[in-house]
Amino acid sequence: MTDVLDMHTHTLASGHAYNTIMEMAAAAKDKGLELLGITEHAPMMPGSCHEYYFSNLKAVPRNICGIRLMLGVELNICGRNGEVDLPPDILREMDLCIASMHTPCYQPGTASENTRAYRLAMENPCIHIIGHPDDGRMPVDYEELARGAAQEHVLLELNNGSLRPDGFRLNCRENAALMLKYCEKFGTRVIMDSDAHVMTDVGNHRYCEELVKTTGFPEELIVNRSAELLEACLREKVSRQ
Repeated sequence: MTDVLDMHTHTLASGHAYNTIMEMAAAAKDKGLELLGITEHAPMMPGSCHEYYFSNLKAVPRNICGIRLMLGVELNICGRNGEVDLPPDILREMDLCIASMHTPCYQPGTASENTRAYRLAMENPCIHIIGHPDDGRMPVDYEELARGAAQEHVLLELNNGSLRPDGFRLNCRENAALMLKYCEKFGTRVIMDSDAHVMTDVGNHRYCEELVKTTGFPEELIVNRSAELLEACLREKVSRQ
């Protein structure tokens, strides 16, 4: 399968990643990618950057080292009503917004409570991707998640970091496989991302690709095939605002 983009990566600004924007862009160029997303952790994540960082992203070129960049944020879902940790006026200026659950920022609930939080976050007109909804510590109704993502024109993420054999999240492979089953049922689009915190992981979707092959998930529902396809998906979300 053609794979030309990686939209979930982090730089030094996130506080627990290890390379600069330029180094990440150079790595993407070396990997043959067409488009790189850099989505720093939002302010509620310990050690990450202040909201001023995000409000000033307009200062950064969108082409570095010959690679097109989309600069945005990995938001923290903070509560049962899908609240996130940046205000709408800043989110509207982002090229890309991912919303994820992280244990430092979200108190895990029941499957019903966690699914409700995801569903309400999806309704936020600025959120394009739900990041790594695969952690068994935060159980989810995957049928409802996939149904809601299709309705709200939100992409669900297959996260390579989660699927690594040494990953710290729980039961990710089983959960991601179940998610793919329902994504196929509802025609929900999926994006493979590295969640790279170091330049050597940029564009690394090895474990995502293995799961896609094992489950027989249809390639036409994976947006990594084309930067234009990803951009069309983002426009679909904007058209609902």
